[in-house]
Amino acid sequence: MLLTKGFEVEMYTGTPDGKIVGLSDRIVAALDGFVREPDSRNVEYTTAPLCRYERLLCDLVRPRRQLRAYLKQLGDYTLIPGSTLALGESDRFYRSDPANLYHAYIENTYGTKVVTASIHINVGISDPEVLMRACRLVRLEAPLYLALSASSPFLDGEATGYHSTRWGVFPKTPAHVPLFESHAHFVRWTEEQLVAGTMQNVRHLWSSVRPNGDRRPYNLNRLELRICDLVIDPIALLAITALLEARLQQLILDPSLDPLESSTLPAANRAEDLVALTDANEAAAAANSLDAELRHWQDGRVLLARDWIAELYQEVWAIARKQGFSCFLLPLKKILREGNEAQRWLELYQQTQNSRSVIQQAIQTAAQQEQALEQELCQPLVA
Repeated sequence: MLLTKGFEVEMYTGTPDGKIVGLSDRIVAALDGFVREPDSRNVEYTTAPLCRYERLLCDLVRPRRQLRAYLKQLGDYTLIPGSTLALGESDRFYRSDPANLYHAYIENTYGTKVVTASIHINVGISDPEVLMRACRLVRLEAPLYLALSASSPFLDGEATGYHSTRWGVFPKTPAHVPLFESHAHFVRWTEEQLVAGTMQNVRHLWSSVRPNGDRRPYNLNRLELRICDLVIDPIALLAITALLEARLQQLILDPSLDPLESSTLPAANRAEDLVALTDANEAAAAANSLDAELRHWQDGRVLLARDWIAELYQEVWAIARKQGFSCFLLPLKKILREGNEAQRWLELYQQTQNSRSVIQQAIQTAAQQEQALEQELCQPLVA
């Protein structure tokens, strides 16, 4: 049985020449389904949890086409790919809701390090202990999803040296998050953070993956993968999601994949050692994405992110085929072959040394792609 999947999509708005412009207050007032972020320059929409990938594709594209139509009414505005303030103004915070005290805390504590755009992938898992096991596995493999999705090589017009500048500078909070060994451990730890003030509220857990639900930390029903940069191409996003789902299906079938059980690291400090390993892997993936050298959590061997992903692809292919979604995995091969968005942008940048022209081209490509997808795939499904 397919798991439910839903997305939280954060995007920048701006002009076709790449200037990011804050319009979220007007968007949220005019359009249903959109919510503001602390900075007005990006806006978020959420898709409902669905099982079928065909439906997910349309739910990703339709709100974006609606938003584009509204932006045209406001003026010559568009959606801007990428996950950082690529061409400038990272020195200023544009508050979307000046009266919001939590937003004030975020601005004063983190500044524009949090003014990023990303994709959060939510996958439904109702059993809290299965969910904790899933969070453990996905946290240790989260660097692979960052490697596939990296799309933020620029900041303020310059190449930063990161493929994901967003994750390279993002203030992961609290600074140390353990591998949760049980639901009770997660509840106890969260309550401790709230008392200590290292978390301002239950949402203030900004790690690569977290358990989520209607009344955190007590009532949980989904895994939320938060590490991915904005994947502007819906087909590529569904491929990344298909890899995640297939891996989770594999874990559900074989609970021994739990890193606390199957890692060869010494048992005495295994949980802490695994956290240290994955922190190092996240940093490497933020810098070099698919070309990053990573340490495998299972046996400690060093391999490139792209090779680890290729191994997982082979492992889960049969599961995806049996469940009927293997075709949605196929675009991963193109990403591995041609590079993620950050790598393709940097290739263009090396030729031109002009980040603005790279972003402008990406803006045009994304708009054309969405229009084609809506015409070819979404409308027939409604008929």
